Amino acid sequence: MERKQCLLIINPISGTTNKRGLDKAVRQRLADIDLDIDVAWTTARGDATRLATEAVAKGYHSVVAAGGDGTVNETAKALCGSSVALGILPCGSGNGLARHLDIPVDIDAALEIIAENHIVACDYGTADDIPFFCTFGMGFDAAVSKSFAEQKQRGFITYIRSAFAEYKKFHSEEYVISANGSVITENAFVVAVCNASQYGNNAYIAPRASMVDGLLDITIIHQGNPISTALVGVDMLTGYINRNTLYHTFQVKEATITRKSAGAAHIDGEPVMLGETTCVKCHPGALYIYTPAAERPFRPIITPVTSRFKEIGYNIQRILSGKNKS
Repeated sequence: MERKQCLLIINPISGTTNKRGLDKAVRQRLADIDLDIDVAWTTARGDATRLATEAVAKGYHSVVAAGGDGTVNETAKALCGSSVALGILPCGSGNGLARHLDIPVDIDAALEIIAENHIVACDYGTADDIPFFCTFGMGFDAAVSKSFAEQKQRGFITYIRSAFAEYKKFHSEEYVISANGSVITENAFVVAVCNASQYGNNAYIAPRASMVDGLLDITIIHQGNPISTALVGVDMLTGYINRNTLYHTFQVKEATITRKSAGAAHIDGEPVMLGETTCVKCHPGALYIYTPAAERPFRPIITPVTSRFKEIGYNIQRILSGKNKS
């Protein structure tokens, strides 16, 4: 059997896990599926996109991104529209795309998914031609993303602190959304356009979103009081957000979102500044991704709790094996 070339892109500073020896582990495990691994380490923003673009031009079979959502986004957008498959080794703090696809947040277990060699043609979205793979958002979540990006520390606790700080000063905005042949005006706390089901850390903003249906889920969360807004957060973590009275969602192939002035937004959690009008669009089946062969349907409570316990188990294994040590 002819061996195929694969580029492993490693972000050495993503998350909190030690990347020492990662390249060797990947080479050993993926040799069984006839992949020859070349390795590149990122040193600055944009490196993953540049490296993945070069891999496409050179005719590589696949590119594996070892990092967080930012690294995965940078890598994936270079592969869109090509036949080059994306492998994900989640090493970040949120790992939204990996968690949506049920890829374990453990290097050894995630490598097993790639070794299964099950590749699926997945959708991706664009906001003003900027690709996103999990979520694009305006409003409160964009403000939190901007605040979180400015912090020196990463992780779930830092994100929660940023959310509390932003909530004290944030006010809802008016949005005009044109989609599916109609126009709606909403005074919204959050407008999220979702290709995948969650932000990361098992916070499900669109539990029923699929990456293979050719549609984006537009989620609107209305302004509430502190208690009702806190319950939205609880419902995101349980997967029952679609029952919340502040929550409204609908599916589109494309849409135009207009607000009164330019402002903050986020692309897969990374803050950006966009104009008054933003066009969002789904690109069906345009990105090939290694995914688990067995699909696990989403179930409220069950899926989030099961995922959390698996992650606790992986963390315990890493501690006992000493893999987190530098």
